[in-house]
Amino acid sequence: MRSVITVHPDYEAHLSWTADTFRGLWEAQGSVEFIRQQPGDKTTLGELIHQPATVTRLASFGIAAGPGCIDALAGLNEAVIENATPEVLAKLTERGVRVYRQLSEGFWGSSVSEFGLALTLCALRRIPQTHHEIMTSLQPWDYNPPGGIGRPGARAHQYGDDSRFTSGTLEGKRVRVVGAGNIASRYASFAKALGADVAAWDPFASEPCFHRAGSRREFHLDRLVEDAEIFVPMVPLTDKTEGLITAKHINALPKGCLIVMVTRAMICDMPTVRRRVLADELALAADVFDVEPLPLGDPLLGRHNVVHTPHNAGRTRQANALYAQRLADQFLPSDTKNS
Repeated sequence: MRSVITVHPDYEAHLSWTADTFRGLWEAQGSVEFIRQQPGDKTTLGELIHQPATVTRLASFGIAAGPGCIDALAGLNEAVIENATPEVLAKLTERGVRVYRQLSEGFWGSSVSEFGLALTLCALRRIPQTHHEIMTSLQPWDYNPPGGIGRPGARAHQYGDDSRFTSGTLEGKRVRVVGAGNIASRYASFAKALGADVAAWDPFASEPCFHRAGSRREFHLDRLVEDAEIFVPMVPLTDKTEGLITAKHINALPKGCLIVMVTRAMICDMPTVRRRVLADELALAADVFDVEPLPLGDPLLGRHNVVHTPHNAGRTRQANALYAQRLADQFLPSDTKNS
């Protein structure tokens, strides 16, 4: 058995750690040839590998491959060829080669859902805002109430929340989630574990998805938004989900509600989200936006009711390593090959 891994430099600009993790998994089984293509090198897959006809197992990450390359790989039994054309994949399949691909986006479920939880907690307690404020001013340390007279809901000792918006603990909050898939169900389970009242709406999810998340199933989206203290639209962006959360839904959110966005912004009617956030009617914790990157003059930036990050929830080292693991798991066990 001859195992070869090839990596294009542009591939690692998108998925760092993945190829090296894959290499480690295969090296645990035996000898592996690892070829990292140099920047600017236009060599195709068939030319890059010495004696390609003897390769039996291949993982190619981003290297250009045409039908001629596949002809050169005459002894191939199993392969992952990322970014391969349909023509190349069909040719491999016709030859009886086992061709594998990434089966889902489950590899970054933990990283995105945990990031969503972190954004939620940061927004509830205004952690980023106060972190920034105390670097330039001593005012945040002054807890004296206005006029020196204590009043319910006014500033008091060690109280730094903004009572105009959902704030304080996640415990006891009404968390309303759109979605019950890989990311949304994890987030819902985190919120439930911290004591929140969680309900979710997803017409495509099976009943066990809601049980696993510990959330009550809501059958009507219109009802989901009515009492939300924290509203979390958490589905992927597709033709069917774009604009799923309409202006009517956003307008129905109670005043002071916190919106948490970590999948894609355009599942929501963003003009309405912007209008209500800028009018101090809603708070926002977002890793994704309708315009990316956000212009430096965008009115959402730096607001007292907005927590923002630059669309980096998903790509942790652990998530990228899991991407490799999910690919490697599909290959036949090494003892099967040698038997």
